[in-house]
Order: sequence, then structure tokens, then C-alpha cells
Amino acid sequence: MNETIIKKMQEILGEAWVVTDLEKVKSYCEDQTEKAMKPKVCTDCVVVKPSTTEEISEIMKYANENKLTVIARGGGTSISGAAVAIMPSIIISMERMNNIIEVDETSLTVECEAGVTLLQLVELFNKHDNLYFPIHPGDEGAQVGGLVVMNAGGVRAVRYGVMRDQIKELEVVLPSGEVIKLGKNLIKNNAGLDLKNLIIGSEGILGIVTKATLSIKPKDKHIGSLVSSFDNESDAVKAVTEIFKAGIKPLAIEYMEKEAILKASNDIGLTWPSNDGAVDLYFIVSERKEDDLYEMYETIVGICEGNNALNSFVAESSKDQRTLLDIRSHVYPSIHDEVVDAIDAAIPIKNLSKYMENIAKISVKYNVEISTIGHIGDGNLHNSILTNGAVKPNNYEAIADEIFSLVIECEGSITGEHGIGKVRNKKMNLQFSEAELHLMREIKKVFDPNNILNPGTAL
Repeated sequence: MNETIIKKMQEILGEAWVVTDLEKVKSYCEDQTEKAMKPKVCTDCVVVKPSTTEEISEIMKYANENKLTVIARGGGTSISGAAVAIMPSIIISMERMNNIIEVDETSLTVECEAGVTLLQLVELFNKHDNLYFPIHPGDEGAQVGGLVVMNAGGVRAVRYGVMRDQIKELEVVLPSGEVIKLGKNLIKNNAGLDLKNLIIGSEGILGIVTKATLSIKPKDKHIGSLVSSFDNESDAVKAVTEIFKAGIKPLAIEYMEKEAILKASNDIGLTWPSNDGAVDLYFIVSERKEDDLYEMYETIVGICEGNNALNSFVAESSKDQRTLLDIRSHVYPSIHDEVVDAIDAAIPIKNLSKYMENIAKISVKYNVEISTIGHIGDGNLHNSILTNGAVKPNNYEAIADEIFSLVIECEGSITGEHGIGKVRNKKMNLQFSEAELHLMREIKKVFDPNNILNPGTAL
């Protein structure tokens, strides 16, 4: 990295907060994207660690004037290559901006800096009897800024929606260095174009989020889990549809192929409650009153049995609930060393059976293992292409093209929560018309005319 740039960064931040040592820099240049899919990493970078919005503003002014590439980095938990440096860059690590500013129990919000981790929020609200932050995409090392620009989802989206549904206000530094505040903590606000929602899900190409005000929710006092096993995906999907028709919204509904869940349980030495069938539905349910919880159990089990469930297991004790959650959480880690690509399509519930049936046909056609797990309650399925040692097969492009074509045929989205990053760019024209893509590119130019913020990402 150019010495003049390094000296300017040291002038703004102080030498202690500018990292140039190659071994340390390397860890900031990439994220958790699968090895077979990860773009070529450039380590000719300098890592800077600001502690204030004003420092970020100064960095951006300098970068914009000199047309220097900048990447804002959170916890590095992206698996779409969004945080991977592909050219010499100033990498802004948000780790020092980790203050929780205020919990407002009247308006049910929490204001925090962008470097606050999901773990910090979890630990904060573990101390609150009545409140919590509902979004939990998985890795608790993820930071709030990353959750915002990736529009994080996770298992609870079926009840609470995604990150977009929780964000009231944002503070953002533009590529020019100007600081703007977007959104208001209001139910009704019809003034102007909704710039806040352009930033959410923008994958760090429009501005750098420095603060966010987020919705928090009342805790349900009673939480439980249950598992129902089915012979096939069609019966499982029908059961989910009937549950929604009955007016029931569990906290989470997970779909898991039996082979995957049993492998995960064996790996960590725990016992899954059912060996029967080909697929399982795993429900997490919560209610304010215990009687309502048991009524929900009965309704869900009844609907599953009415759709040919082989058996159902209700986990009433906290120990049994923890066992189910631990096993489910280990499904992806248990296959990680074999994953070439984890495609996270979102499919309308009405087309889920068609999608799953054709995924099975693609697996047979190309003689490749495709493991399917996911958040069936919101239609977000994760199809992992598996090989020995996660080596990309020669026919990978044909497999991926057929899967993505199927996604579009089923009226779905090529990504439900992982994002486009630097991995899915070439698939955008499958989902969007040229007119739509042109508008997106023009919006990028308005925010970032010199294309300095995370180029090569999302578009």
C-alpha cells in the first residue's frame, strides 16, 4: 500500500489504529465465503480502525478526492464475498465503534454503533426480563452495520421479518464524507423518497453505516420446540401451508433432510428424537401464556399428522429444547468441509414442492450431492452442493445455472439472505431486467460517482 496513503491514515487516526503488517492485514481481506467460490483476494491493503463517525468522514473525504477504493468491514461473516478485497483498498474495520448508546423501553428501540456485535445485543437483552432483539442470522460475531447492509434474516423471519423490518433510523457516511441521517422513529412518515431502505441491503456500495436505531420486541414467557417427521418434502410443505392457514406463526420453522440432521447429531454426540422418514420439520414456538403454548403444540401436531407425519416429538424441557437447537445449529458446520457452494434461494411457499422435486432431479442428472436445509417458514432454502474436499466439479456452472433457472421459474429470488456480494453478480440478469439493472447502476453513481465503495459488489 502506498506510503502516502498510510501516513494520511495515521494522521487521521494515530499510528496505533492503522494496520500495515501483512499477516494482520490478511485476516481483514476476506470473509467466510466458501473456498471454491471466493474471489481472488488482494492483500495490498491498509486496515484502519476509526472510533468515531467524524474519523470515517475524514477517511472518506480523502479517499474520494484521491479515488481510492474503500471497503467497510464488520464481523466478516458474509458468505457471498461482499467483504473480500479484490483490489488495493483502505479497509475500514468497524470494531472500535461498538457502543450501545441507549435502550428506549418507551419506544421499544435500541440505538447502537455499527460495530456492536449480535452477541453484545444478545447479552444485553439476556439481562432484560421483558425485551429482546429478534433478528438472529446465526453467527453472533456479525456486527450491526453488516446486519443492516446485508439485510440479515435468519430463522425468526417467519414471525418478525428481516433486518429491514427492524430499522428505524440510520446514520450514514457517504463516499463524499458527508454524514446523513435517514429514517425516523415513526409509524407514519410520507416525506420524501425512502433513502433509508436503499442503504439497507446495499452490501456496502452506497455508504458506510455508523449508527442504527433498531426495534426491540417483548419477550414471550413460554418457549418450546417440536419435531415432526415425514416421508417426503411434499407432505412437509403441505403441513406448513396448513399451519399458516390456521393463523399460527411459530417463531421458526426449519426444514431438514434426515440424513443431514442425523449426521450433525452424530458429530456432536447428541441424539435426534426421530430416525424415521426422509425429512423433518423443526418448530420453535413461543407464547405469552403457557396454555396458549400447549394449544399451539396440539394444533401443529394435529396438522402435521393430518398431512401424513410419521411421528411428532414435543420438547418440553429446556434441556431437550437446547439439544434440538444445538443439533440444528451444527448441520451446516457438519458438512462445511464438503460445501462447494451454498445457494440460498427464496421461493414462494406455493412453489416449494415443485422446487424441491426439481432440485432432486438436478442432483440425479449431474450425479452430485445437493443437501437441502433451510427456513421453510419464509421459503428460504439452502441448497449446498457437496463434493469430497469441497472441490468445485467441472460441471459446476451447468449445475448452478440449472438451479438458478429453476429459482426464477418458481418465481423466487437467487438469494434470500446471503446477498449477491462478489459471487452472484453474473446471475443478476436472471432475476432483473436490463431496465432494472440500469436503475440500480445509476443509483450507485448518484451515491458514489467515483465508484470507490466496495466496487465489484452486488451489481
